[in-house]
Amino acid sequence: MPTVLREGPYRYYFFSNEGDEPPHIHVDRDGESAKFWLEPVELARNIGFSARELGRIRRSVIERQAQYLEAWHDCFGQA
Repeated sequence: MPTVLREGPYRYYFFSNEGDEPPHIHVDRDGESAKFWLEPVELARNIGFSARELGRIRRSVIERQAQYLEAWHDCFGQA
């Protein structure tokens, strides 16, 4: 599981076997987990995060979208 970023309590990563899916990033904190599509940034799945916290995470993903896309394409290649 390549970790792209650790920010505060959050870990941003993707699984090494997910190259057949559109670009996305997973975010974990403690027992909570979310998945965001990157083009466009959109929530794909949420397990446990409150709506308020998801909003903060989404803003963080938007701010670093280019970084996450670059890491995705470095790992999985261009579509």
